[in-house]
Amino acid sequence: MPALKEYATIVGQGIIDELYLIAEKLSGKIVQNINSTSVGGGVAEILMRMIPLLKELGVDARWDVIKGDEKFFTITKKMHNALHGVQVELTNDELDYFLEINRMNSEEMNFYGNIIFVHDPQPITLVNKKLEIGRKWLWRCHIDFTEPQEDTINFLEFYINQYDKAVFSAPAFARKLKIPQVLISPSIDPLSDKNRELPDDVILNVLNRFGIDKERPIVTQISRFDYLKDPIGVIKTYKKVKQYIDCQLVLAGGGATDDPEGMKVLQEVKDAASNDPDIHILFLPPASDIEINALQRASTVILQKSLKEGFGLTVAEALWKAKPVIASAVGGIPLQITHKYSGILTYSIDGTAYYLKQLLNEPEYARKLGENGKNNIKNNFLITRHIRDYLLLFLSLDYDEDIVYL
Repeated sequence: MPALKEYATIVGQGIIDELYLIAEKLSGKIVQNINSTSVGGGVAEILMRMIPLLKELGVDARWDVIKGDEKFFTITKKMHNALHGVQVELTNDELDYFLEINRMNSEEMNFYGNIIFVHDPQPITLVNKKLEIGRKWLWRCHIDFTEPQEDTINFLEFYINQYDKAVFSAPAFARKLKIPQVLISPSIDPLSDKNRELPDDVILNVLNRFGIDKERPIVTQISRFDYLKDPIGVIKTYKKVKQYIDCQLVLAGGGATDDPEGMKVLQEVKDAASNDPDIHILFLPPASDIEINALQRASTVILQKSLKEGFGLTVAEALWKAKPVIASAVGGIPLQITHKYSGILTYSIDGTAYYLKQLLNEPEYARKLGENGKNNIKNNFLITRHIRDYLLLFLSLDYDEDIVYL
């Protein structure tokens, strides 16, 4: 893990000095993060990078993960889809089971933090402990709340309103709540294996290993295999463009331990590819950051054709590598891309195909989009900004309970 001083070459020493000054004011406080998985997905990835840096700043930040079985995560996946506007039915029995698993976790978990920082819906009802133990409680939503199913959001708002503050990734996700709301966009770590500079031979080795031709245009989408990432739509887009331009498609990603649908989606993607030798479907294990980095750096154009998106860290990763990105205008993606300046925003398969042909045919325009995109990520979406926002959020709680000693 890089030391904080290594980030100064990217963001400037003044930013690092400011982080230390703010962090001093949190001396003696424990921040306890709680989510549903330690592997896979943006939440786990951010926490994995952020916790060590917070500790280096002197902030006692820790991370716990709730326990759940396949039935529980099937229910929370349905809940996740419902919050993204997908029409699904959550039965009373399923909601009761969701509450029971949360209750069991609340009884088994040691709540030691002065600040309990709960991430996403899976552990949301842990806040029931607040009346018993006190402390300050934050709820962080990483998903797209633009058009949630009303019955599901109503169910969750009962618990959200018990927190001291709610944190969202984009203004469009704000709700009419009884508690204060804070906007904090996610971030990428420019020095992680997924984002740092790579030697050309490493990139070439990855392409050779997966049988990808470096001499022909490479169109890539990096995402876990999820219906809301619309991998089938990506294949349809590619097939429209392939009629005119001899390109290759890479669909690469993995799964998350709290997402039971992944393997079903993966099989459907393989079926849709119809054995096209120029479609490379890569199911990557969790420790594949170098491979993802290399695939992005080797790509000619990168897509993110999500139907819904909390933020879209893969967009930030691609832009950081100065790649031209075509992405759906959903969720937090428009925060990262200004249309036709730092990337392309689209609304349909036909629109995505139109702009993909344009960028493949106009490399200089594509290069300029990539440069502008990288500058936007550098200025707004790196982990140092994210840490600063979190430190200020913690300080804003104005907590006054006694320090918790272990």
